[in-house]
Amino acid sequence: MRSASAAPGALERTSAHLVLYGRAWCHLCEDMRVALEPLVAAAGARLDVVDVDSDPALQARYDELVPVLLCDGIELCHYRLDEARVRATLGLGPGAPSAPPAPTGGA
Repeated sequence: MRSASAAPGALERTSAHLVLYGRAWCHLCEDMRVALEPLVAAAGARLDVVDVDSDPALQARYDELVPVLLCDGIELCHYRLDEARVRATLGLGPGAPSAPPAPTGGA
């Protein structure tokens, strides 16, 4: 089954499960979460945010890589959102909402 906004050949991924591993004090983690929200909503996917500092095993695995985004157990990106890969994974075409532009810094 394909949705009207799905990329050609992509299956609708309404059951996709994304997991964002990060830290409460990590600005890159927050930036990725905010950028993911419109994509997750457009795809009807589920996003869970997990603090790696809540579990020593997660901290050991993802410590210096956060934020890390997985979909159904497969790593899609870390440090920065790979919007093209997330869109392809979720079956979102060019007509779907975009992630907001990344902050450029400044005061």
